[in-house]
Amino acid sequence: MSDTIAAVATGSQVCAIGIVRLSGERAIELADALFRPLSGRPMAEAASRSLVYGQLRDRAGALLDLCLCTVSRAPNSYTGEDTAEFQCHGSPVVLRTLLDELFALGARQALPGEFTRRAFLNGRLGLSSAEAVADLIDAETAESAKNAAGQLAGALRERTEGIYSLLSDISAHYHAVLDYPDEDIEPFRLESYRADLGQAKTELEALLSTYERGKLMTGGIPAAIIGRPNAGKSSLLNALLGYERAIVTRVPGTTRDTIEEKLRLGNVCLRLIDTAGLRQTDDEVERLGVERSRRAMESASLLLVVIDGSEAITDEDRALLETAKHAAHAVVVLSKKDLRESAHVQTSLPVVSVSSVTGEGIDTLERTIQTIFPLPEVPAGNILTNARHAEAIRRAIEHLSAALAAMEAGVTPDIVLTESEGAMAAIGELDGRTVREDVTARIFSRFCVGK
Repeated sequence: MSDTIAAVATGSQVCAIGIVRLSGERAIELADALFRPLSGRPMAEAASRSLVYGQLRDRAGALLDLCLCTVSRAPNSYTGEDTAEFQCHGSPVVLRTLLDELFALGARQALPGEFTRRAFLNGRLGLSSAEAVADLIDAETAESAKNAAGQLAGALRERTEGIYSLLSDISAHYHAVLDYPDEDIEPFRLESYRADLGQAKTELEALLSTYERGKLMTGGIPAAIIGRPNAGKSSLLNALLGYERAIVTRVPGTTRDTIEEKLRLGNVCLRLIDTAGLRQTDDEVERLGVERSRRAMESASLLLVVIDGSEAITDEDRALLETAKHAAHAVVVLSKKDLRESAHVQTSLPVVSVSSVTGEGIDTLERTIQTIFPLPEVPAGNILTNARHAEAIRRAIEHLSAALAAMEAGVTPDIVLTESEGAMAAIGELDGRTVREDVTARIFSRFCVGK
């Protein structure tokens, strides 16, 4: 990592402020080559993390911008290396020209996630904290952002550090007695650790139980809008989104395919899926759409069952209501509230009447959905959202279960120790203490350039 990297950290679009970052041995030297502080003092003499105003010039001395520059010195920087950052006016042309000048002076283009990867490799961030950077950038709700910020601050490591330390102590005690039998070391009694191992397993199981909520928090709750043709499904999608996303006509079967859009309702992010009307049809294209609709229903965490409230309920509606009873969550939506209300629904599911034309009832539907998916009562950062983390915790639980089972069977201590050390290795993967290089590379490949 001796080379100096540079990248635009604010994307390629026109914006008010554009930021170019540098990290590496020559970061401050290259900043001084192009930046002229109005104070006359070079950035090499500037205090770390202080903003300096001055002129940005190319190698020939031509003025590029009036901007701010800041430097941070190793090891007390984000990456653990010398860093510099230019805060320019957000012209893509200016930012691109600045990058070209830096490349000409010997810097190279940073790879996706390379700044954060250097922070991890230099011990400034644990791996779970580094991954939280990308999660924070991608967060679509306040809940997701708070959880990612908590993980960035090290919440997952704090949650598992006591367990990792316990397993380390057990292993160290066992090997000390084994390797130094003549030393005055307290005898190793495996039974004395039974309660601790059981408590560790319980704590990890509680952490793993948050993963289902975490998946919905980051990926969005798949919510299928289902109903017979012309029940008002596409109109409901448009009303929830606030714009005309789906074509709406009086002709049954207008929607031939599933349409998916994301929608934020407070701290709930929905992946709304408008489906083709469910009915028997000889039209090949519509039939394929109906098949996709049924697959969407099967994978959805929430069903919005739309029934035309202006007509008497039909056998098709009753069949859908029966199907919805077996779904994870479902809400019955009586549509066309602005017309005559004729449908009488008997169901234990929540029922909300709405008008997609006037908007009446839409706020009630939104509140009902939020009630179904309440915020979990756990501190920020303690919800598992990452499949890699969940898999590591799951393997740690399996090893602890095997260790406890071995103790019950009365096997020799080395068998139990093998399982507890397996649990310790799995927990260590959360922060990269035992993670493979190829896994690390895959993690940082999802980052954007400049982060």
